[in-house]
Amino acid sequence: MSELGPVAWPPEPIRTERLVLRESEARDRSAFIELLASPEVHTYLGGPRPRDELERDMPGAPERWPGSFVVDLDGAMIGQILLRRATGHSRPAAAGKADLGYLFLPRAWGFGYAAEACAAALDWFDGILPGEPVVLSTQTANVGSMRLAAKLGFTEVERFHAWDAEQWLGLRSPVTPSA
Repeated sequence: MSELGPVAWPPEPIRTERLVLRESEARDRSAFIELLASPEVHTYLGGPRPRDELERDMPGAPERWPGSFVVDLDGAMIGQILLRRATGHSRPAAAGKADLGYLFLPRAWGFGYAAEACAAALDWFDGILPGEPVVLSTQTANVGSMRLAAKLGFTEVERFHAWDAEQWLGLRSPVTPSA
Protein backbone atom coordinates (compact mmCIF):
# COMPACT_ATOMS: atom_id res chain seq x y z
CA MET A 1 0.00 0.00 0.00
CA SER A 2 1.19 3.49 -0.67
CA GLU A 3 0.04 7.07 -0.59
CA LEU A 4 -2.92 8.34 -2.52
CA GLY A 5 -0.96 10.63 -4.81
CA PRO A 6 -1.05 14.42 -5.13
CA VAL A 7 -3.23 15.03 -2.08
CA ALA A 8 -2.69 17.96 0.29
CA TRP A 9 -2.35 16.47 3.75
CA PRO A 10 -3.65 16.85 6.33
CA PRO A 11 -7.01 18.21 5.21
CA GLU A 12 -9.18 20.30 7.47
CA PRO A 13 -11.01 18.02 9.90
CA ILE A 14 -14.08 16.43 8.33
CA ARG A 15 -17.17 16.88 10.47
CA THR A 16 -20.27 14.71 10.34
CA GLU A 17 -23.37 14.86 12.50
CA ARG A 18 -21.62 13.02 15.36
CA LEU A 19 -17.98 12.54 14.40
CA VAL A 20 -14.78 14.29 13.39
CA LEU A 21 -12.28 12.69 11.02
CA ARG A 22 -8.84 14.17 11.64
CA GLU A 23 -5.13 13.47 11.60
CA SER A 24 -3.79 11.49 14.55
CA GLU A 25 -2.32 13.25 17.55
CA ALA A 26 -0.20 12.15 20.51
CA ARG A 27 -3.37 11.86 22.65
CA ASP A 28 -4.53 9.00 20.37
CA ARG A 29 -1.61 6.69 21.15
CA SER A 30 -3.36 4.63 23.84
CA ALA A 31 -6.48 4.21 21.67
CA PHE A 32 -4.30 3.01 18.76
CA ILE A 33 -2.66 0.47 21.05
CA GLU A 34 -6.07 -0.70 22.27
CA LEU A 35 -7.33 -0.94 18.67
CA LEU A 36 -4.34 -2.91 17.38
CA ALA A 37 -4.14 -5.21 20.42
CA SER A 38 -7.87 -6.04 20.46
CA PRO A 39 -8.72 -9.69 19.72
CA GLU A 40 -12.30 -8.64 18.81
CA VAL A 41 -11.15 -6.02 16.29
CA HIS A 42 -8.71 -8.45 14.69
CA THR A 43 -10.98 -11.52 14.53
CA TYR A 44 -10.98 -11.31 10.70
CA LEU A 45 -7.60 -9.63 10.32
CA GLY A 46 -5.14 -12.31 11.34
CA GLY A 47 -5.19 -11.68 15.07
CA PRO A 48 -4.08 -8.85 17.36
CA ARG A 49 -0.57 -7.58 17.86
CA PRO A 50 1.04 -8.07 21.29
CA ARG A 51 0.32 -5.09 23.56
CA ASP A 52 3.87 -4.97 24.95
CA GLU A 53 5.27 -4.78 21.40
CA LEU A 54 2.86 -1.96 20.54
CA GLU A 55 3.72 -0.07 23.74
CA ARG A 56 7.42 -0.32 22.90
CA ASP A 57 7.28 0.42 19.16
CA MET A 58 4.39 2.84 18.61
CA PRO A 59 5.46 6.41 17.89
CA GLY A 60 4.07 9.33 19.88
CA ALA A 61 1.64 10.32 17.09
CA PRO A 62 0.79 7.06 15.31
CA GLU A 63 -0.34 6.51 11.71
CA ARG A 64 0.41 9.99 10.40
CA TRP A 65 0.29 9.63 6.64
CA PRO A 66 -2.06 10.75 3.87
CA GLY A 67 -5.29 8.78 3.92
CA SER A 68 -5.19 7.82 7.61
CA PHE A 69 -7.99 9.44 9.58
CA VAL A 70 -8.69 9.15 13.28
CA VAL A 71 -12.42 8.87 13.94
CA ASP A 72 -13.16 11.09 16.92
CA LEU A 73 -16.33 11.02 19.01
CA ASP A 74 -16.67 13.73 21.65
CA GLY A 75 -12.92 14.36 21.71
CA ALA A 76 -11.80 10.72 21.91
CA MET A 77 -10.59 8.32 19.23
CA ILE A 78 -13.01 5.46 18.55
CA GLY A 79 -11.59 4.20 15.27
CA GLN A 80 -9.51 4.70 12.16
CA ILE A 81 -10.35 5.08 8.48
CA LEU A 82 -7.67 4.20 5.94
CA LEU A 83 -7.62 5.21 2.29
CA ARG A 84 -4.50 3.93 0.54
CA ARG A 85 -3.41 3.09 -2.95
CA ALA A 86 -3.51 -0.69 -3.43
CA THR A 87 -0.34 -0.87 -5.54
CA GLY A 88 0.71 -4.31 -4.31
CA HIS A 89 -2.72 -5.91 -4.05
CA SER A 90 -2.74 -9.59 -5.05
CA ARG A 91 -6.00 -9.23 -6.99
CA PRO A 92 -5.66 -7.61 -10.43
CA ALA A 93 -9.08 -5.92 -10.07
CA ALA A 94 -7.77 -3.98 -7.05
CA ALA A 95 -4.20 -3.17 -8.10
CA GLY A 96 -3.52 0.54 -8.23
CA LYS A 97 -6.96 1.57 -7.00
CA ALA A 98 -7.68 3.36 -3.74
CA ASP A 99 -8.46 0.86 -0.98
CA LEU A 100 -10.80 1.65 1.95
CA GLY A 101 -10.14 0.10 5.33
CA TYR A 102 -11.52 0.77 8.79
CA LEU A 103 -11.04 -0.33 12.38
CA PHE A 104 -13.28 0.60 15.31
CA LEU A 105 -13.00 -0.12 19.00
CA PRO A 106 -15.59 -2.70 20.12
CA ARG A 107 -17.31 -0.18 22.41
CA ALA A 108 -18.13 1.86 19.26
CA TRP A 109 -19.77 -1.04 17.38
CA GLY A 110 -23.46 -1.06 16.63
CA PHE A 111 -24.08 2.72 16.57
CA GLY A 112 -23.57 3.42 12.85
CA TYR A 113 -20.26 5.22 13.40
CA ALA A 114 -18.40 3.14 10.80
CA ALA A 115 -21.00 3.89 8.11
CA GLU A 116 -21.02 7.60 8.99
CA ALA A 117 -17.22 7.89 9.06
CA CYS A 118 -16.61 5.82 5.92
CA ALA A 119 -19.24 7.76 3.96
CA ALA A 120 -17.58 11.03 5.02
CA ALA A 121 -14.12 9.76 4.03
CA LEU A 122 -15.44 8.59 0.66
CA ASP A 123 -17.11 11.98 0.08
CA TRP A 124 -13.78 13.66 0.86
CA PHE A 125 -12.01 11.28 -1.53
CA ASP A 126 -14.53 11.99 -4.30
CA GLY A 127 -13.87 15.69 -3.84
CA ILE A 128 -10.09 15.49 -4.11
CA LEU A 129 -9.76 12.67 -6.65
CA PRO A 130 -13.02 12.74 -8.63
CA GLY A 131 -13.67 9.83 -10.96
CA GLU A 132 -11.45 7.36 -9.09
CA PRO A 133 -12.84 3.95 -8.11
CA VAL A 134 -12.34 2.57 -4.59
CA VAL A 135 -12.01 -1.08 -3.55
CA LEU A 136 -12.67 -2.81 -0.26
CA SER A 137 -11.68 -6.32 0.85
CA THR A 138 -13.11 -8.26 3.75
CA GLN A 139 -13.64 -11.84 4.84
CA THR A 140 -17.04 -13.16 3.81
CA ALA A 141 -17.45 -14.38 7.41
CA ASN A 142 -17.35 -10.77 8.60
CA VAL A 143 -21.08 -10.16 8.26
CA GLY A 144 -20.96 -6.63 9.66
CA SER A 145 -18.26 -5.58 7.21
CA MET A 146 -20.16 -7.16 4.32
CA ARG A 147 -23.30 -5.17 5.30
CA LEU A 148 -21.30 -1.96 5.58
CA ALA A 149 -19.71 -2.50 2.15
CA ALA A 150 -23.16 -2.86 0.57
CA LYS A 151 -24.47 0.21 2.42
CA LEU A 152 -21.52 2.25 1.12
CA GLY A 153 -22.22 1.20 -2.49
CA PHE A 154 -19.55 -1.46 -3.01
CA THR A 155 -20.50 -4.30 -5.34
CA GLU A 156 -18.81 -7.68 -5.54
CA VAL A 157 -16.01 -8.05 -8.06
CA GLU A 158 -14.78 -11.44 -6.91
CA ARG A 159 -14.32 -13.87 -4.06
CA PHE A 160 -11.01 -15.54 -3.43
CA HIS A 161 -9.24 -17.60 -0.82
CA ALA A 162 -6.43 -16.01 1.20
CA TRP A 163 -5.18 -16.12 4.78
CA ASP A 164 -7.06 -19.40 5.32
CA ALA A 165 -10.47 -17.82 4.65
CA GLU A 166 -12.80 -16.77 1.86
CA GLN A 167 -12.28 -13.10 0.99
CA TRP A 168 -14.62 -10.66 -0.75
CA LEU A 169 -13.45 -7.87 -3.02
CA GLY A 170 -15.87 -5.05 -3.72
CA LEU A 171 -15.67 -2.04 -6.01
CA ARG A 172 -17.31 1.34 -5.57
CA SER A 173 -17.67 2.92 -8.97
CA PRO A 174 -16.26 6.39 -9.29
CA VAL A 175 -18.53 9.31 -8.66
CA THR A 176 -18.32 11.51 -11.70
CA PRO A 177 -18.47 15.26 -11.18
CA SER A 178 -21.66 16.85 -12.49
CA ALA A 179 -21.24 19.37 -15.26
